Amino acid sequence: MEKKMEIELGQSKVLFQKMFIKELKNITKYFILFFFVILTNNTRAEFFEDLSKIIENNEKRLSYGISVTDLNLDGNYEFIVTGFGFPNLALAFQDGKLKNLKQQEIFSDTLRKTIGVAACDIDKDGFEEIYFLNTDTYSGAKRYSDRLLDFEEKDYIDLFELEKNIENLNLTAGRSVVCVDRKGDGEYGIYVANYGGPTRFYEIENDLIRDKAQNLNIDNVTGGRAVVSGHILTERTDIFAANERGANFLFKNNDGNFEDVAFDYRVDDVIQNGRGTALSDIYYRGRLDILSGNWLGYHRAYVLENNEFKDIGNKAFDKPSRIRTIISADFDNDGFDEVFMNNIAEPNKLFRIKDNGKFEQINFKVGLEPRGYGTGAAVADIDNDGVLELLVARGESKEQALTLYKAKVDKESKYIRIKPLNKHGAPARGATVTLITDQRKHSKTIDAGSGYLCQMEPVAHYGIRKNEKNFKVEVKWTNGSKKLLDINELNQTITIKQK
Repeated sequence: MEKKMEIELGQSKVLFQKMFIKELKNITKYFILFFFVILTNNTRAEFFEDLSKIIENNEKRLSYGISVTDLNLDGNYEFIVTGFGFPNLALAFQDGKLKNLKQQEIFSDTLRKTIGVAACDIDKDGFEEIYFLNTDTYSGAKRYSDRLLDFEEKDYIDLFELEKNIENLNLTAGRSVVCVDRKGDGEYGIYVANYGGPTRFYEIENDLIRDKAQNLNIDNVTGGRAVVSGHILTERTDIFAANERGANFLFKNNDGNFEDVAFDYRVDDVIQNGRGTALSDIYYRGRLDILSGNWLGYHRAYVLENNEFKDIGNKAFDKPSRIRTIISADFDNDGFDEVFMNNIAEPNKLFRIKDNGKFEQINFKVGLEPRGYGTGAAVADIDNDGVLELLVARGESKEQALTLYKAKVDKESKYIRIKPLNKHGAPARGATVTLITDQRKHSKTIDAGSGYLCQMEPVAHYGIRKNEKNFKVEVKWTNGSKKLLDINELNQTITIKQK
């Protein structure tokens, strides 16, 4: 009996050992898989590389808005960076570096506090003028006016300093500016989002700078923050303005005049405080919708359905933050747009917009900037290699240097860039470019400014999806007319001029 029990115990021991070894193998496999997933996630986390070291003399400063324009008319773009009590900069890519082009004092303007900037051709000469919005007070009346710089005979002149234009100076604190071709004829006006004073809308009329806001019924007094312009509702350029301490505006363009329909289209968002805003084709369906960030409030991904906008953002995207600038762009050339959310004094966020409007959060470390005081950001292919650079301005309450990032792109990736020029030869800001393939119908705006203080390059940049084919591009100009062309070669920038 005892011998039988010993045999049974021995067999049980062997069986237990086998089971233990089997479970140990399973646990080992689990931990190997766990560490592989962690390693993979960490690898994927490095979405950007930090190129800030290529910015020459990148000293700590207070910076706000950034615009992208061809400042020196050499065919290449420059980053125009505003300085708040620091000089405005014009950063050009030269010899592998971002170098500040020496400018006149009227441009660098160290004594004034510049916050917003946008560039566009207001006089139909084919070259972009630069609007610098200065604000030396939080709200209401301010001491120094804005500047509207025109380049004439190798020098800049401030059109607001001409005696004939002095009566129309903007002496109200403001935030953002956007260029609007309201009549569709290539003659841009400039919408100025003021804070605690009437909105301005400047146009040239009989060689004078005139404020047309009252005539256009848009001289609202509110806490103006962000503003964008493009084909939102009509075949002309409409205006969406995200405001603080009041309802947002959605100005529908009725043959060059405007009607506020924000309440009707459910984008008034009256209890939130607007900040970063961008136009984006969220569904890849060939029309522009609205990304709107709210300060410490719920962010919005507004998609137009049945004559009203619906917020389709998920919880991760909508989550409140100290948001400043929002940028929609294809950073990694995979054919899907990313949304970069620049926050101040808390980590930035990054999402990929997948098909059907699904927001997929991207984990990243480089560019997270948890201690960054981000104030503005802009994108441009500043070195002409087919990959976008992201420049971030910082330093609202703490002086900080600029930062520059670029996505780590697959060597086999491809792209196409479309650069529309209007009939005067200037960037067709406010036009819409739509890429049409066997996989998508993807619209992008030629950025008119100033989602929040900033303005992107005037180019529609598309990464190409895997196995994508049958490429066509449609340009819808600011007057609603369209131009369709076949794309037979990728990895190039195509310039299209309006006839």
